[in-house]
Amino acid sequence: MPFATSEPLLDARGLVKTYAGASGPVEVLRGLDLEVAAGESVAVVGDSGVGKSTLLHVLGGLDRPQSGTLTFQGRDVLAMGAKAQAEYRNRSVGFIFQFHYLLPEFTAIENVEMPLHIGRRAKDASRRARGVLERLGLGDRLRHRPSALSGGEQQRVAIARALAPAPRLVLADEPTGNLDPSTGAAVFHMLRELQAEERFSLVVATHSGRLARSCDRTLRLEDGRLRRLDALEADLYFGGPA
Repeated sequence: MPFATSEPLLDARGLVKTYAGASGPVEVLRGLDLEVAAGESVAVVGDSGVGKSTLLHVLGGLDRPQSGTLTFQGRDVLAMGAKAQAEYRNRSVGFIFQFHYLLPEFTAIENVEMPLHIGRRAKDASRRARGVLERLGLGDRLRHRPSALSGGEQQRVAIARALAPAPRLVLADEPTGNLDPSTGAAVFHMLRELQAEERFSLVVATHSGRLARSCDRTLRLEDGRLRRLDALEADLYFGGPA
């Protein structure tokens, strides 16, 4: 699928992120560049501990790099004040993690409504939350608490929570890593269907060849930078063709 646009939705240039290690500084991102077009899906693969989660946290405004630039729809994210950055995270970006992090005392629909209330969009919170949950096949589970839901259902609620504010960018960190392969594939298929409908961009960190191959591009994070894998390289990386 071509994504030729004059300006990317997200543009990261020269990102450097360093952490203090026991034996000295550990440079996780080393001048990393990434462009993501509107509506595009990008898989980021790499060894455990290589920095995939760090990259997603930086892109989503949850962490700051030591240097580099990050623009979203032409706006400099790193130059934003605290209020504008909070609005960026709440309105423009949706986060999906390996573990659902649902609030156990709230029902499915209440968990999905939460970011809308935080973003002061309570007027349409119930309608929007219900609509996304129904599209994820959970229309009959709206009033169930997480303890009454299966693992796949809990993760679908987490996906609905990320999508309820209608973000332009969704960052998914091993979104099916806590599910069995069959359930994980079904959940990710639903996410991709919603992406096709709502046209948000998706960046997913994953170890799954099946998930990565379903995205428009597969990038490998190694030595602090991203490198695109072609079909043959992807087959070699994942141990054979799909």
